Amino acid sequence: MSHCIGLLSIASKLNLLVLLLSAVCFCSCLSDRIPEFALTKTEESDLKEENGKESVAEDDLDPEDLEVFYPTYQWQTVRPGQAVPAGLHVRLNLQTGEREARLPDNKNEKSDMKHQKKRKRLDEMHIDSNSFTAQELKEALAKMKEKEKTESTMEQKANLEDVRQRFRPIEELKKEFEELNMKIETDLEVMVKLINKFNSSTSTLDEKVAALYDLEYYVHQVDNAKDFLSLGGLQLVINGLNSTEPVLKEHAAFVLGAALSSNPRVQVEAIEGGALQKLLVILATEQPLAVKKKALFALSSMLRHFPYAQLQFLKLGGLQVLRNLFKEKGMETLYIRIVTLLYDLIVEKMLLEDSENKEDQLEEKVQQYKQVNLVPAVVEQGWCGIISNLLALPEHDTREKVLKTVRVLMAACRDKYQGDYALNTTLSMLRIEYEDLAADEQREGDNDGYFKELLSSINTIIQELRSGYL
Repeated sequence: MSHCIGLLSIASKLNLLVLLLSAVCFCSCLSDRIPEFALTKTEESDLKEENGKESVAEDDLDPEDLEVFYPTYQWQTVRPGQAVPAGLHVRLNLQTGEREARLPDNKNEKSDMKHQKKRKRLDEMHIDSNSFTAQELKEALAKMKEKEKTESTMEQKANLEDVRQRFRPIEELKKEFEELNMKIETDLEVMVKLINKFNSSTSTLDEKVAALYDLEYYVHQVDNAKDFLSLGGLQLVINGLNSTEPVLKEHAAFVLGAALSSNPRVQVEAIEGGALQKLLVILATEQPLAVKKKALFALSSMLRHFPYAQLQFLKLGGLQVLRNLFKEKGMETLYIRIVTLLYDLIVEKMLLEDSENKEDQLEEKVQQYKQVNLVPAVVEQGWCGIISNLLALPEHDTREKVLKTVRVLMAACRDKYQGDYALNTTLSMLRIEYEDLAADEQREGDNDGYFKELLSSINTIIQELRSGYL
């Protein structure tokens, strides 16, 4: 009985052992089929990172397998190794760290014309990285360059044709210049022809007038005026002042005045040739206004900076001749010219006497001016009142020149001006007028304007007249 109980105990132990072995085998089979039951677990993210690194490395190792990026109007990620066409909008996504690209939106953005042309070219070609070989791409590029070169050549030809139509060839211009050089004449040669035409008895009045008109242009130059003198033209023009034709007198006086301007040698020859007397005769006799205007111009050119001529002018009664012009009707345009001439003659003498330069030549000229008693003659012949009456004229320029002359003559004409009620009334009215004009200038931002200067001259004259009573 005890022997049977022992056998049963051993059998139960063997069954338990078999059961344990079966459980171990079952668990082992499950671990091979389901990863969750494995003792160690590999993370999927780690596998992905390793696969990504391997793909990047493979792309780096195969540079010829470049894939073209096909853009749309939506942002797309540009993968490493993809070729991005020119003209796209590219950005770096700061959240993902990846490059993105898309086509420009024509509604909101204006792409560069070059990029548009390139994109159009790419769209037409429908590039496929596997469709063309490297040689075919090179040939296509060569054809594109050849096409651009042909277009450029055609444009250059069009521009060249336009230039040919607008400009003449240099050879043709050179030929014409050579012909012109053969016909060019010196000023001296031209003046000789003009003098001969003016002096010719066969020339008509119009031809003589035309010759004098052209001569006036040439004799403005100092050297030409001296040549004109040497050719005998000056004396012919002086004689022309005696012509019975007013138009010939007018143009002769015009040429004479142009030759005399700032030319001492011509001034001396002209006064010795009797030009001063002839000019005074024209101004003293009944002549058209145009003739007297040109005669006054020639007289002014002769007298300026020439004390000997000024002395002869006073001796010949020149001041009286000019004074009589204020009595003639229709000579109003000459008034301010005469006042300006007197002002210039008085001022040039004053400046020379006040000069500190004591050179011998200048001292000799000072002695010559001392013989010219112009201011006493002006006062004696009643010019003080004649000049001051011109302040009633409405032109501002005329008033300016008259005010300057009145100030220059103030020392000599003070007594006459102080007793001139009309002058004092005129000055008071002018002061009121120019105060308003000067105020308008100042409101416009011009603190040193033209009317302020005139007002200053008027106030100075009024002050000097009042100071004489004290």
